[in-house]
Amino acid sequence: MVVPAEESAATRLTGLPSWLLTQAAAHAHRLVSDGFAAADSRGYHYRLLATLEEFGPASQATLGRRSGIHFSDMVAAINELAERELVERAPDPTDRRRNVVTITAAGRRRLRVLDRRVAQIQDELLAPLSPAEREQLTGLLARLLEHHHARTG
Repeated sequence: MVVPAEESAATRLTGLPSWLLTQAAAHAHRLVSDGFAAADSRGYHYRLLATLEEFGPASQATLGRRSGIHFSDMVAAINELAERELVERAPDPTDRRRNVVTITAAGRRRLRVLDRRVAQIQDELLAPLSPAEREQLTGLLARLLEHHHARTG
């Protein structure tokens, strides 16, 4: 039996790990974006609040480096959090040209809500996998990223 060329190409494509990772990442991105939107938040909000809780108060530049958020997006995200009183921004006492951003008690409470939302999203994304398979997938993905980050520096 001869397989039509377009079917053969599609079969070849869907078996490629790079294609599968791209499709899974796109689906994960949609789930995360929709999940945060349903919680009236964005991924940047979560990343900033989590970074502030883990590392403590920091300048906007330091927050950008720690959270992986580009400076051009950082100011808008901090403004949104400050308007909701989830963070406070104050002049740095050692360098008045800089602002130091601090998570508030309301920000910590909001982070707990978002932590639960992220857990729900992970459960939805990984629904067909057993706990052992989830752990294995996470380990393999972490290993891939570590390898490629080490190569690109």
